[in-house]
Amino acid sequence: MKSLLAAPSTTFSVQDDRTATEPPEYRGLARDEIRLLIGDSAGIRHAKFRDLPSFLLPGDLVVVNTSATLAAEVDGRWREDRAVVVHFATDLGDGNWVAELRTAPAAEAPVLDADPGELICLPGEGRLRLLSPYPRPGSSPNGHGNRLWRVQVSGVASVVAHLERWGRPIAYGYLAARFPLVDYQTVFASTPGSAEMPSAGRGFTADLVTKLICAGVGIAPILLHTGVSSQDAGEAPQAEWFAVPAATARQVTATRRAGGRVIAVGTTVTRALESVSAPDGTMLAQSGWTNLVIDPDRGVRVVDGLITGWHNPDASHLLLVEAVAGAERTQRAYDAAVADNYRWHEFGDAGLLLRA
Repeated sequence: MKSLLAAPSTTFSVQDDRTATEPPEYRGLARDEIRLLIGDSAGIRHAKFRDLPSFLLPGDLVVVNTSATLAAEVDGRWREDRAVVVHFATDLGDGNWVAELRTAPAAEAPVLDADPGELICLPGEGRLRLLSPYPRPGSSPNGHGNRLWRVQVSGVASVVAHLERWGRPIAYGYLAARFPLVDYQTVFASTPGSAEMPSAGRGFTADLVTKLICAGVGIAPILLHTGVSSQDAGEAPQAEWFAVPAATARQVTATRRAGGRVIAVGTTVTRALESVSAPDGTMLAQSGWTNLVIDPDRGVRVVDGLITGWHNPDASHLLLVEAVAGAERTQRAYDAAVADNYRWHEFGDAGLLLRA
């Protein structure tokens, strides 16, 4: 896996006042009333998310992520009863987790001076011990300490149950308030495991899904549990657990053979599909860990379009967007999103960018 990434070619500047500081429902909008920018061969167009069926064709396939968001942020105490915030990022499946330590009380910055063996007291009877830097010592691109840790948790029946009792959704300082976990779930959420919401799917509603199906557009699921998104600039995405069901693999293959387009809802879906695609674009059912990094050099094999939120200029996800839509189309889309005051981050607006 690449540990450091080249910078995206797309350049832009977005003002802080364009950040979505709360879910659209708190601004008087339905989930599917957020704005949708369409970037395709016809140029740039603007619509509402609920208009999505108008920009897809019968025979297209929309692939969604069914991962549900955990209440993955919890308060802790360490070093002579000092406060610290713990973000549970990934269940490693061997009894250990990946976790990130953040400054208290608002998790504004990573804690980079922790040492192996240190113990953190969690609410209730929980205890967290730092085992080793993750994925390896010195893997933080900034060269100062370690951001992520392999940790062992004791004194709890299960980490997920402990988070259900004591945790809250991971939130960063640009939000106006704390919001309940239900606001961080998509209509497709069914299997808990994501540290942060697979937010590209948040604009979908049951009514919109019905309209897509009635328009002849297929819906197929994958599962990918997201880690934390607070990477340093240039840091590659961490390994994530995913599953592509056999039925979805067959649907993707059949859609492409019939001339339809495969539309990935988010970078998570793109990563899962591309992780099991052969060079000729055929698909296999598979589950496991993926450390695939998608950038313009690697390109995409099966994804023809991407529904996505708007990423920061130094985000590694922006390289994936460029891999799907091409650098020129991505630049035009971001220029238009900035000029037309689209809202950024997980509660913001969306784009449908089709393969160049």
